[in-house]
Amino acid sequence: MSDATLNSVTQDPGDFAVQIADQIKTFIVAVTEVSKVEEPEEAVPVLLLQISQLLLAGGRLGAYEDIVPEERYEPDLGAEPDADGLRERFAVLLEPIDVYSEVFDPYEPRKAPVPARISDDLADLVTDLRHGLAHYEENRVTEALWWWQFSYFSNWGSTASAALRALQSLIAHIRLNQPLQELDGLDTDSETADEELAEEAGRVMAEEIAGPLGLRPVQ
Repeated sequence: MSDATLNSVTQDPGDFAVQIADQIKTFIVAVTEVSKVEEPEEAVPVLLLQISQLLLAGGRLGAYEDIVPEERYEPDLGAEPDADGLRERFAVLLEPIDVYSEVFDPYEPRKAPVPARISDDLADLVTDLRHGLAHYEENRVTEALWWWQFSYFSNWGSTASAALRALQSLIAHIRLNQPLQELDGLDTDSETADEELAEEAGRVMAEEIAGPLGLRPVQ
């Protein structure tokens, strides 16, 4: 049955919830493990795959009927774990390729690209998804689905799409023998060290990542 008919009375919504929750749990576990590897060439292919899989869950949530929570106010979840450690590990791991350029809203005309970081994106994704997962694990299934659907539209969907586009572009540049242009100081910070890092991103990516990934080196 297609997702377009998931609001049919013949479809058990519990099955849909279990599938979405399983995909989200898999993503959180996988990304957490990837953050512990030592080289970016070990991380990039796995991140590309995991974010692609996560966006499949997001697409299903987006195609699903509007989910309305059972309670008017969201139950208090108490203190939630932060993702600062994850963010910091990825910032170190992906240092040569962390910064990229993104258009926030493609339907707003003449909007200039803005700098973003893959490490920030991954931490934000995990934070949003964990929030819904906390409801799910407390057996508040409708609340969890509502949160995942709402935050897919308002935050994590666009965040995941942007990160996936950056990772796909990164690998495409290498496989198509198209060196990245210098980023001309593009960064999310203003410190000189970060600006120099951003300017070197294309060169370092080609030299340090293409070989270990088994891709053709840039000529």
